[in-house]
Amino acid sequence: MTGFFDHLQKGGAFRLQAKKPQVRKVVQTRPSPVIGQNDPSQLSRSSTKSRSADQKSKPTAKLSRYSSQQRLSPPSRIQKRPSPAQKLSSDDDASDTDVSFEVRKRVRLSASAEPDLNRCLRSVEAFHSEVDPNAFPMVHAAETTSGQKMANKYRYAFEETGKPTRKSSEIVLQYPSALPGERYELVVPREKDDFKPLDDIVQVVDMVSLNYIPEAHADEFNNEMTGIKRRIRRALVHVSEVEFREVIADYNIALRRLIAKGTIARHLDTTHGLSLPLIERVLTQIYSRTVSPRVESLQQYENGTDNVYGELLPRFISTIFKETKLKSNQVFVDLGSGVGNVVLQAALEIGCESWGCEVMPNACDLADLQRTEFKSRCRLWGIAPGKTHLIRGDFLKQERIIKVLQRADVVLINNQAFTPQLNNELINHFLDMKEGCQIVSLKSFVPVGHKIQSRNLNSPINLLTIKRKNYWSDSVSWTDVGGTYFIATKDSSRLKAFVEKME
Repeated sequence: MTGFFDHLQKGGAFRLQAKKPQVRKVVQTRPSPVIGQNDPSQLSRSSTKSRSADQKSKPTAKLSRYSSQQRLSPPSRIQKRPSPAQKLSSDDDASDTDVSFEVRKRVRLSASAEPDLNRCLRSVEAFHSEVDPNAFPMVHAAETTSGQKMANKYRYAFEETGKPTRKSSEIVLQYPSALPGERYELVVPREKDDFKPLDDIVQVVDMVSLNYIPEAHADEFNNEMTGIKRRIRRALVHVSEVEFREVIADYNIALRRLIAKGTIARHLDTTHGLSLPLIERVLTQIYSRTVSPRVESLQQYENGTDNVYGELLPRFISTIFKETKLKSNQVFVDLGSGVGNVVLQAALEIGCESWGCEVMPNACDLADLQRTEFKSRCRLWGIAPGKTHLIRGDFLKQERIIKVLQRADVVLINNQAFTPQLNNELINHFLDMKEGCQIVSLKSFVPVGHKIQSRNLNSPINLLTIKRKNYWSDSVSWTDVGGTYFIATKDSSRLKAFVEKME
């Protein structure tokens, strides 16, 4: 199925192969600028994401939130089989004989324009040497590629060099915390839309080297002649399992040494935000290990109802956080949260208290799986996220959601496919929201040209001031062109001024 995590490859870690430019038809006549680190994402009542494990998705023409996975037809056979390095970016033509890293500078650990100095980024539990790994159960990458069901979907990555050098093709990768590493199988998928373990390993190493390693220690990882990343590239070009295992072992040793010395923890203590590529990588991992294997269960929706969904992509969501100036001491609510993608992103990126409400049972089940994996993944990455709350049911009736809306700072309502009746019912809830609360929606709740008059004095929309914003291409799942979204701020001053003038 097409989906949002396919899109993440654009902003993921280094690319192992030069990507050829693609020509894309765009119906829209105005240019589609690139907005810094932010790029939008999806449609409809929830911000759920039906995405395939690790690639760029093509937009869906309909408003269906969950469509069946569309697998691309397998490439025509060529005489020489591409190497594991070439397979890491299977969107690219595997015609280069060498593999080149995209030039990337070390990133500032802040996805927003103004770092939140009150954000405590480091997870204290993640750096306790006596931490019990069983307290943080997670789905290892090896679990998603092994077993009889996966036997025909994956094959040994270094098969040109013969059988695995060990009885098992597994390898362990250390993360920037005291927790044990993650288990991976050295395999590649037969279908390009399936999860790619080697690609994930490469991107984890890149995210760690760019976001966790202080400058004084960066050369060991980033040196273009002898660095760990250079050696990984060389091992993949050589299609050598021995070289690959050696460099991953050296990476694990180097990272564990920095963890034991407290270098990683101190570095996190001096930072107050996460780079968007790292945010995307963590969310991708969570989704690929929980939702992707069960995505077929999400194909239950009814066109023409409020349960038709589309997705807002992570970069668009990050733009919304920036525009609303959401901070770690505030409250975020997603009405129609689907499998919980945006709720998790808010807790991870901003560190705020994050709530979601979803009515579809299958989506709720997967949201619970994501939330469990989210907690373990954040600790694995050494990050302390905000608290997350996922509520099942109708957000117009759920008491916990009605109460939290009264203290919410930012509310996301992906109402692109909502019926007029539901939009009107939502408006009544604005009366109880606090002053300054910002409501982000795809459709405006205030009609164009609306003015406060004596005949509409009691309308809740008189309490809102509206800003119209643009989003650009690759921002939502249902179209490849840009569009508009709206930020409504509860502000009673205009209504009070009008009433005082009448008196």
